[in-house]
Amino acid sequence: MLKTNSTGSLQCRLPIILAVAGLISLTFMFLWTSPQNFCLPQQLSFKPNSGGHHVVNNNSLDEAVVDKPILLLWVYPENYRFDLNICKTVYNIDGCHLTDNRSLYSNTDAVLLFHKAIRLHTLPPSPRPPFQKWIWMNVESPTNTWKTPGIENLFNLTLSYREDSDIPVRSRLTSRKIPDENFEIPKKEKLICWVVSNNADRTGVGTRNNYYKELSKHVYVHVYGKAYGTFLDYKDYFPTIASCKFYLSFENSIHKDYITEKFNGPLAVGTVPVVLGPPRKNYEKFVPGDSFIHVDDFPDAKSLAEYLQRLDKDDEAYRRYFNWRRHFSTRPHLILKNQEFVLAICTACDYVGRHKEYKVAHDIYKWYFN
Repeated sequence: MLKTNSTGSLQCRLPIILAVAGLISLTFMFLWTSPQNFCLPQQLSFKPNSGGHHVVNNNSLDEAVVDKPILLLWVYPENYRFDLNICKTVYNIDGCHLTDNRSLYSNTDAVLLFHKAIRLHTLPPSPRPPFQKWIWMNVESPTNTWKTPGIENLFNLTLSYREDSDIPVRSRLTSRKIPDENFEIPKKEKLICWVVSNNADRTGVGTRNNYYKELSKHVYVHVYGKAYGTFLDYKDYFPTIASCKFYLSFENSIHKDYITEKFNGPLAVGTVPVVLGPPRKNYEKFVPGDSFIHVDDFPDAKSLAEYLQRLDKDDEAYRRYFNWRRHFSTRPHLILKNQEFVLAICTACDYVGRHKEYKVAHDIYKWYFN
């Protein structure tokens, strides 16, 4: 009886077992042949370039990866190479992808072209992408700028020291709401100092040289720099300026807005600049009027020398030239040779990151030299 019942029970269950097995088989076959399988999509292969963003193997940009405008440095100014991450690390500027990789040209939002390096046969390829801007970079004064015919109408944007540039470059004061009462004037060991590296007549230095020669007849000036045979090491540059009560911030040529790092250096380290350059009102666009002394405030160099000598004996009057420090601050500029153009390049990066509107610059020479 036991054997008969087991066989009968198995016979009763067999159709159910076969039905379940068939259902499993059909389900497996459906999943295997379905176009919507469960494999992960194949990952694209990327490689980093010198600008820090990612590109597909064929050097075209992957739009899903890049979320910032790209600024292509076509050549390094004066071939001074530097770390392309410096805009972020020094100035906290991270608005664009700065790169020197020319293979990214067709995807580049803006190309930075250094004027002194421009030759018609070395320009980027044409036609340019319609969305791309070309930036004319020139931080020299008109006296020290030579024309390259044929480029007057190639650019979208101008970058220079001029305040009416599309991208003006300058070390600026930073204001503070809470007055700083802790600033201390550095210890002074010398009355007047001057660091000068350029003495070539063609660069327009005649005016400042003549004024220095006249001033030095009435007061001693400590002169440093290769132009006068006394090289000052980079590490000694700011400490030397800080050790002087006054510093000759004499520009090599005189033009509107041409106020360079020669002015920023003494302001940053606690020394009073004595300026020779554009008129006083031009300086006062950027700094308080009681933070510097202008040579134009005196009828001649002898009168200026006498005034500086009086201030040397009047601590209270001298301190007034630092009252601006309660409400404003500034920072020393970069001084290494390969860092000379970093501020300008990083300022361009910041602009490109903030401005995407169309712009064009017509006849840059007419604008720059007039």
